Amino acid sequence: MSQAVQHQPGQFLLREDGLTCELHYRRDGDTVWMHHTEVPAALQGRGLAAQLVEAALAWASQEGLRVVPSCSYVARYVQRHPKWQSIC
Repeated sequence: MSQAVQHQPGQFLLREDGLTCELHYRRDGDTVWMHHTEVPAALQGRGLAAQLVEAALAWASQEGLRVVPSCSYVARYVQRHPKWQSIC
């Protein structure tokens, strides 16, 4: 069972079945570069990367930040979810 997404400086984490899914970002002022998302092979296909991205985008929106989706997964996620395009 998935735990809640945890936010630590520079990353969002989600632990499941003893494994960790990660989204890494770099913040520079009011801009956040979301540059890497990783889900272990054993956990792929469960929507965990989407949970990480959703949490990271919600945080950025709350903070009034502009997001640069330099990770290909984040970029595709934003394309599929137009509500986030205004912060990118």
